[in-house]
Amino acid sequence: MIAELKENLIKLSDEINNLILDCLDLKTLDEIRVNSLGKKGSVTAHLKNLRDYDEDSKKEIGSLINEIKFNINNLIEQKSLSFKKTLLNEKINSEKIDVTLTSKDRDLGTLHPLSRTVEELCAIFADMGFSIVEGPDIETDYYNFTALNIPKEHPARQEHDTFYLQPDKDGNRKVLRTHTSPVQIRTMEKLNLKEFDEIRYIIPGRTYRSDHDATHSPMFHQCEGLVLGKDINMGHLKGCLIEFCRSYFNEENLPVRFRPSYFPFTEPSAEVDIGCRKEKDGSLSIGEGEDWLEILGSGMIHPRVLEGIGIDPNVYQGFAFGMGLERLTMLKYGIPDLRPFYDSDLRWLKHYGFIPVDTPSLHSGLNGVFS
Repeated sequence: MIAELKENLIKLSDEINNLILDCLDLKTLDEIRVNSLGKKGSVTAHLKNLRDYDEDSKKEIGSLINEIKFNINNLIEQKSLSFKKTLLNEKINSEKIDVTLTSKDRDLGTLHPLSRTVEELCAIFADMGFSIVEGPDIETDYYNFTALNIPKEHPARQEHDTFYLQPDKDGNRKVLRTHTSPVQIRTMEKLNLKEFDEIRYIIPGRTYRSDHDATHSPMFHQCEGLVLGKDINMGHLKGCLIEFCRSYFNEENLPVRFRPSYFPFTEPSAEVDIGCRKEKDGSLSIGEGEDWLEILGSGMIHPRVLEGIGIDPNVYQGFAFGMGLERLTMLKYGIPDLRPFYDSDLRWLKHYGFIPVDTPSLHSGLNGVFS
């Protein structure tokens, strides 16, 4: 009886092994495992019947059954690994990437030409020893007008020129700053005159006026400059601004002239013009021809402005200047219309934008690389 049982077990083992070898997929293989080694499997059933045999027979039959189970498990594992390897190879072949193919073009972001202009100005003036300061966009009437010697009847104080905020509980109305000049006052107020011989600051930032057309925007950018010290004179102002104009437009012999003008916060005051040629089609050739183009305003700081913040104008003098950054950008890069500056049109940015890593400096060059 024992011999017959052993023969049946060996026969069962061979049948299961053949089923495993002939198996074609993982699902069928798992069914074979369950049907043979599961709780109700054919091999497991023989283990449950061992209780019907004596001790010696149990050991002999039990050892054979365990050997059969071990062999079946090994064969199933080998077959399973073979299936998985085949599936992996098929997946690799189907998803194969040809590394010799050129990559797809990616649209890279570009630096706005206005941001580029700010970087250029900072590089030029930093080389002349200027530092950069900033101030709030929302200003009081005092800092925006009164401290700058702008009289109460001046048109700039009218609502058709200036954006006023709602009055506070005391009836005072703040404004969106109409220029970056208030930062000059805030900066000079904080000075300890005993600790410095001369200060040089530029103040780039947003400004706001109630105006909108092809060359004006209600929100625009300015850059103010401030130099204060002892024995500062008009010659220093002219030398500074001539150097700036020639560096910015990359014209070593660019003609620059100073034309008398009026600003409430400077005396004497001057408009700065550069030489150009105005073509018949409306374009400009900077540095050529006999025409002139105004690009910024300047002047010596008015004594009343210095006195108003406690600085003796008989001891300290200084000069200031201011320029519209959109205008400078349009002139240098041939941009005909101001309005697209703030339209977020990616086509416009792709055309006029710059490579972001192309940082300007006087040594590497200020003429950036268009995208």
